[in-house]
Amino acid sequence: MTVEITGFCPDRFSPVREALEANFENGGELGARFSLAIGGEVVVDLMGGFADRKHEVAFGPDTLTPLFSTTKAVAALLIARLVDQGRLSYDQTVASVWPEFAQAGKQDVTVGQVMSHQDGLAGFLDETDPAIWFDWQATTAKLAAMAPLWPVGTASGYHPITFGFTAGEIFRRVDGRTMGTALREDLAGPLGLDLWIGLPDSEHARCAELMRPTALPKFGAINDAVKAAFMTKWAAPGGRGTAEWRRVEIPSANGHATAPALARLMGALASGGELDGVEVLSPATMEAARAQRIVGQDLVLPYVISWGAGFMRNEPNFFYGPTPDAFGHSGWGGSCAFADPATGVSGAYVMNKQGSELIGDPRAVRLIRAAYESL
Repeated sequence: MTVEITGFCPDRFSPVREALEANFENGGELGARFSLAIGGEVVVDLMGGFADRKHEVAFGPDTLTPLFSTTKAVAALLIARLVDQGRLSYDQTVASVWPEFAQAGKQDVTVGQVMSHQDGLAGFLDETDPAIWFDWQATTAKLAAMAPLWPVGTASGYHPITFGFTAGEIFRRVDGRTMGTALREDLAGPLGLDLWIGLPDSEHARCAELMRPTALPKFGAINDAVKAAFMTKWAAPGGRGTAEWRRVEIPSANGHATAPALARLMGALASGGELDGVEVLSPATMEAARAQRIVGQDLVLPYVISWGAGFMRNEPNFFYGPTPDAFGHSGWGGSCAFADPATGVSGAYVMNKQGSELIGDPRAVRLIRAAYESL
C-alpha cells in the first residue's frame, strides 16, 4: 500500500522515512507515527496512513494512540520521581506505605521487586468479573489479599495489567494523587506533552481506531503465571466499552499519547534527567531506576529479560537499538518508547494496526535501527 508520509525528516535521517514506508508496504500498517529526539528535542517526526479502519481520517499530528504497556514506562518514571524526592525507596517494603499488602506472606516484598515484576502477582487465577479492573479499590484490595504465584524474588513474571494497580497504589499512598493526575499536573501540563493516563471525554474523538492482531502471540510453555496474566476471560478489562476503558486510569495499560510527547518525555531520561530546563529526574535516581534488578527467563513472556525498576533494559534483546545502556518499554500490538543515555537519543513508535509480537515488534525495530544508522 502506497501512503503519503508527512511530518519532518532531515536528509541525514532519510533511512527512517524509508523504513516507515517499508512498514506500510503490503498492508503492514493502518496508521503509524515515529518520533526521534536528541537531547529532548524532536529531530524526526514522521506519520502516515489512517486513524480509522474505513480509511477516511488521516493519521495526523493530533491523533492520539492507545499505548497499552508502553504506559508502564510513564508509571516507572512517576515512581522514580517519588524516589528522587526522598519520599520513597526502592528498598523499602510495599507494606510500609500500603499496610494491607502484607497479607498472604507479602510483608517483605519491596517496592523494587514490585517494579521489576518479581512479586508474583501477574494476574488472578480464580474466576473474577472482568469489570473489576474498572474498580480501583476492588482491584487493589484483591491484589493486597493475594498470595504470590511463585516465590518472590526468584524470577520475574511479567504483570500486564496488575503492575499498574500495584505501582499506582504505592504512588497514591505516598503522594495522595493518582498517577494520571500527577502526570497531568507535574509533567504533561507544564511541559506541553500530549500524554494521558485516564483520557477525558473531550479528547476521545482524536483517538485512533484499533485493528486487532490477526494471529495469537506465542507464549511458549504455559504455566499458572501465563494463565493468570493472559489466558483467562478476566485477564484484561471487559464489559464496559471503549469509552469507559479510555476514561479509567490503568497506569499499566491505557495511556494515550502522540509519539513526540513520548519521545520528549523519554528524552529527559536520555539527557541527564532534564527537559526544557525542568529537572524531571536527577541523574542518580535515573541510574537507580534503570539499573538491573533481575535478569533471566521471564515466567510469563517467552524471553530472557533484564528488568530495571519498571523499565525493560535493552540487553539482551536489543529491541531499542545497539546500545546496552538503552531502556524503555513496549506495548501490546507494537508501540514502544525508549531512552539511551549513552547517546542522548530517545524515541517512540505508535500505531493502530496491532501486531502479534509480545515485545520487539519488527516495525519498531526497523525504525529504531534506521535511526541509529543515521546518527
